[in-house]
Amino acid sequence: MAIEKIIVLEDDAILRTNLEQQLRNRRYDVAAAETIAQAQDYLSRDNFDLILLDIHLPDGDGTDLLKAIQQRAQKPLVVMVTGFASVESAVDCMKNGAFDYLIKPFSAEQLTLALKRAEEFTQLVRVSRLLSRDSDESGQELLGRSQVMENVRELIRKIAQTNATVLIQGESGTGKELVARAIYRASARANAPFIKVNCAAIPENLIESEFFGHERGAFTGALNKREGRFELAHGGTILLDEVSEISSTVQAKLLRVLQERELERVGGNRTIKVDVRVIATTNRRLEEGVARKEFREDLFFRLNVLPVHVPPLRERAEDVPFLVAEFTRRLSRKHGIRVDGLSDEAMRMLQAHSWPGNVRELQNVIERGVILCGSQGTLTPEHLGLPQATRLAHDFPVSSPMEHVRAAKLDQEAFYTMADMEKRHILAALERCKGNRTHAASLLQISIRTLRNKLHEYDACATTPPAQTAPTVYSEGLSG
Repeated sequence: MAIEKIIVLEDDAILRTNLEQQLRNRRYDVAAAETIAQAQDYLSRDNFDLILLDIHLPDGDGTDLLKAIQQRAQKPLVVMVTGFASVESAVDCMKNGAFDYLIKPFSAEQLTLALKRAEEFTQLVRVSRLLSRDSDESGQELLGRSQVMENVRELIRKIAQTNATVLIQGESGTGKELVARAIYRASARANAPFIKVNCAAIPENLIESEFFGHERGAFTGALNKREGRFELAHGGTILLDEVSEISSTVQAKLLRVLQERELERVGGNRTIKVDVRVIATTNRRLEEGVARKEFREDLFFRLNVLPVHVPPLRERAEDVPFLVAEFTRRLSRKHGIRVDGLSDEAMRMLQAHSWPGNVRELQNVIERGVILCGSQGTLTPEHLGLPQATRLAHDFPVSSPMEHVRAAKLDQEAFYTMADMEKRHILAALERCKGNRTHAASLLQISIRTLRNKLHEYDACATTPPAQTAPTVYSEGLSG
């Protein structure tokens, strides 16, 4: 609800009471005032979203208060109200920051229209502020010409025609967010907000406020009311990126939103209805999280209405040459470096690599190669920075998916996978922090939830340790 708190500043007692009642019937919080001094007192004690401001008042001119409001850090929208209308007066009010202008007597329909315009404008401003902070990958599209990618595109076209909840699963770097944006752009909500929440990047103690918003004074530092991401996405689509990272408490509240399409802000008791389409992504198998009691089964079923699997790059090796050519062209233009192409050996290395980081890793490798290539014009293996084992591809020219698998297998046997390196890095950090997870998470610059989930994965895959090896003891620390 973009507009909640309204001041009615009107010296006519009958009209003031009538407006107050109309607004309360529409479930607004209303503060009624008959003088500028009373309105200023309200503004000094709380933040308001809108003021219905009469021009002629007992203690001054409403336009003076209008000008003063524009100097406030938190300024409400102002709808001027007058029974003595003139073109000059209306133009003057608009120049000084008025949002709208009503002439007395006005009908209930005219008031409703003014409120609707204010609601839509307020949400647009708040969404725009949010999007200016968030990274936007809307200029990118899902690339690939393989049959598996055509199957994904066909599924996107079918899913986009509905409002059902979507769960997108796939490894890191496969393009899950691009799939989500493609669904949004092809849907009937394409002109409404698309709001992204990175669940893994938000501290656990703030994620509930980020999702659902908070009221003023709800906690230390909550100086003003704030709308959550679900409210900002009203009428549009919300993307819950890495949904597996949210705590059990937030999972329960998210379930309610999915079931009832309503929520309450932190510290509030107002029930807020929201109309949003939910798309969630995860690089984990949520079924395994359910089995470990880390993820609610009922929430999983609510999210998994329309499942989408994004294939890893190793399952669509025939896309690699196309992706290499496309990334080389785009990144050459981005950095202003002319690249004529790749040497045969460089292409064989790229086709032989197993790509544990998927399309994102390939894009990063090409960007590094373009930058290091400079004025040489042709990308060579030295520019790519891939493990030397991929030079085995020189002995096994890749011309088919099966030969790609053969070369990739040699690559994996000769070197640790990215997952192995990640595991070693995490365990080394824990050893350095003497098993304290909170300190290790801080050192690794990841959330404690992400660290906990990684350790669960390692425990699930671990074999029985040798008898002489003492088990490692982990502690959460004081803040875990």
